[in-house]
Amino acid sequence: MEAAGVGISALGYYPNPLVPDASEAAVYIDHIKQVIQAAKLLGVDLFNTFIGRDWTRSMDENWPRFREVWPPLVRFAEDNGVRIGIENCPMLFTSDEWPGGKNLAYCPTIWRRMFEEIPSQNFGLNYDPSHLVWLQIDYVKPLWEFADRIFHVHAKDARVDQSRLDEVGILATPLEFHTPKLPGLGSVNWGQFLSVLSDAGYDGPVCIEVEDRVYEKSLESRQDALRQSRRFLKQFLG
Repeated sequence: MEAAGVGISALGYYPNPLVPDASEAAVYIDHIKQVIQAAKLLGVDLFNTFIGRDWTRSMDENWPRFREVWPPLVRFAEDNGVRIGIENCPMLFTSDEWPGGKNLAYCPTIWRRMFEEIPSQNFGLNYDPSHLVWLQIDYVKPLWEFADRIFHVHAKDARVDQSRLDEVGILATPLEFHTPKLPGLGSVNWGQFLSVLSDAGYDGPVCIEVEDRVYEKSLESRQDALRQSRRFLKQFLG
């Protein structure tokens, strides 16, 4: 890594540890622990993941499983000197994830509830503004309230296609009316977002996430996506 001039900001593993099948959930929970231990061995102090969800049930109906699964995992991370960053993607895109999505932690109301239940300073967010765009949630406002809980930031954008939304409405599966894009090619105001993010005290990694179908056709195009995104974001970052 030193020779290549790169570093590891976090390890990531994104299963659904609240999946209804208990034996399947056990596999995910065990591997989460293994990745936390791997982070410790590598000297990486952050692990990013999802809370998970039984997508057929409400938030309140999922909460007993949250209380069962997550406090022990956070304690395990604490014991290994590793923080956990929960990405705010609802994992609600296609019909097999309908109607509730496969990750509880998608909005400020749920984040407050999570952190009230588990106040550990090792438990926070892997913040991705693009998911809030299509959910019609202000992606700047939470930066102040959750400043001390933002451990990692994804640089990804999203474009809401209003003409399609006018046809299918917000109850459609989200990919019917929005498209993930590279930073600068969607609806996020990156100057405002990164300005407030730094004002709120964040000085951690801002990691480009290439999730733009136009750039996924080859290794060369994916490399181009990273270069293009870096050039765009560099104007807002020291």
